[in-house]
Amino acid sequence: MSRNLDLDLIRTFVVVADSGSMTVAANLLHMTQGAVSQQVKRLEDVLDCLLFVRKTRKLELSRQGEAFLVKARKLLRLNDEIWADMTGQPLRGALRVGVPYDLVTRLAPAMKAFAESHPHVDISLVCAASPELSEAVDSGRVDVSLVEYVASEAEGEVVRIEPLVWVNGRGSDTWQKRPLPLSMVDEHCAFRPVVLGALADKGIAWRTVFESGNIEATAATVRAGLAITTWFASTVPADLEMLTPQATGLPALPPFAICLRFPATVQPAAQEFARYVRESMSNDAATRRAQLANIA
Repeated sequence: MSRNLDLDLIRTFVVVADSGSMTVAANLLHMTQGAVSQQVKRLEDVLDCLLFVRKTRKLELSRQGEAFLVKARKLLRLNDEIWADMTGQPLRGALRVGVPYDLVTRLAPAMKAFAESHPHVDISLVCAASPELSEAVDSGRVDVSLVEYVASEAEGEVVRIEPLVWVNGRGSDTWQKRPLPLSMVDEHCAFRPVVLGALADKGIAWRTVFESGNIEATAATVRAGLAITTWFASTVPADLEMLTPQATGLPALPPFAICLRFPATVQPAAQEFARYVRESMSNDAATRRAQLANIA
């Protein structure tokens, strides 16, 4: 006998999974904490498994919860796409898109394709560091956002995994200087604590040469040989070079996840925009192998 899943329960589950807290999820969903907890319990009863491991400070997904989250996102996405297709209403209104400074260029093809297909949607871009964008999503100040996380701590829907690499001016010996001169895009950059922590573990002294929200200004300091920086491998300009830990003694850096994040209430335009982002930015196996080969 066929059974039907309750999409409202699944939406609540996804918000709880993303926030890691019944209380936070309740605020985002404009529900009481008791109602959120009851919906999660109903879903666990229907599926006959525990979806969360309840710890003191934060809820964590169980093994079954992790597997279900992937399929839950697909189910909600398909539901929303079918609804949009069948209602046949052209998308209209404003769409606030959050993007980290270093991904603006990468996002351009998706924005262009979306704008051409949905001319009645007015896109506004909010550029900030990933921690600030994550907060903007949670507070509903943006409708959809790309957010960068260390891959092992990813939140939301992972659309791409990127190696984080050291970047140096071509032919420059800047990477050999001590203290190591660094140029970071922003003091709130998601890369910053990871990079500084890796240098500290290696006992490498460093100093900040430049910090700015302008990615081109950061690139200029690297081109001039004033500093080195860290970027995703796929965003490194052709006239700069990637440094490998093996050749330089610089610490290895963890991979990062580029994730799609939505507020509790998701606009149809945001769902549609996310589809363009997935098609434009998602990893394929060949690309991933090439990226890893470049930094091996």
